[in-house]
Amino acid sequence: MINNNMNQVMANKQIALSWIKAFNDHLLENLLSLYDEDAVHFSPKLKIRHPETGGFIRGKAALRSWWADAFNRIPSLQYQLKNLIVNEEQLIMEYLRKADGENDMMVAEILEIKNQLIIKSRVYHG
Repeated sequence: MINNNMNQVMANKQIALSWIKAFNDHLLENLLSLYDEDAVHFSPKLKIRHPETGGFIRGKAALRSWWADAFNRIPSLQYQLKNLIVNEEQLIMEYLRKADGENDMMVAEILEIKNQLIIKSRVYHG
């Protein structure tokens, strides 16, 4: 049982590292491949840009639209991973959000994982 838990923790850590790399390289399809088809995402930026969502979107099509827009609007957008906490079911990434012409912002993102895919993600700005 302990070995299975460690394997899951290591797999989840790899999801986090793949997520950061795909995001920073603006490889949208690589990023989306980490998500379940019905994944739910919450972001305060979503709430501001699309108030009708209440900050929530569901599914890969909505995620694709959201991130494609962000990559197009902010081509310099990058995340510098500062801290990573991982267990068998979720991980917490703390990263510095950097974009030309904007103040740097610390962000925490929680990814819930099931069957090696992200099923829920929540963003918090600090």
